[in-house]
Amino acid sequence: MSFVIKKIDHVQLAAPKGCEMAAREFFGEILGLTEVEKPEELKKRGGVWFEFGAFQIHIGVEEPFTPAKKAHPAFVVENIEELKKRLQEKAVAFTEDDNLPGASRIHVHDPFGNRLEFLEWI
Repeated sequence: MSFVIKKIDHVQLAAPKGCEMAAREFFGEILGLTEVEKPEELKKRGGVWFEFGAFQIHIGVEEPFTPAKKAHPAFVVENIEELKKRLQEKAVAFTEDDNLPGASRIHVHDPFGNRLEFLEWI
């Protein structure tokens, strides 16, 4: 093979028009991700970008909008119990899932209804 896929640069999640404040509160304030300045040309499309480590999550405006109920990004977390506490403090519902051997994991929906998975390998 003459090419190699090296890593994922970003994951894009769809959201409705006007999503930016709710995205900043959820991904920035609750989950602690850092907002990334979008390129000037892309700002007019709406949405907001975040990063953690070498990865980015792009929240992009899609009309008409339909949340992803099955497709989802999965985030590896250190100290998932603290994440659960944080979500409870902020009244963010989550579902615990013990179906993956060797992992403690939960499923959360962002403010737009997109499914997110958080897991810690134990």
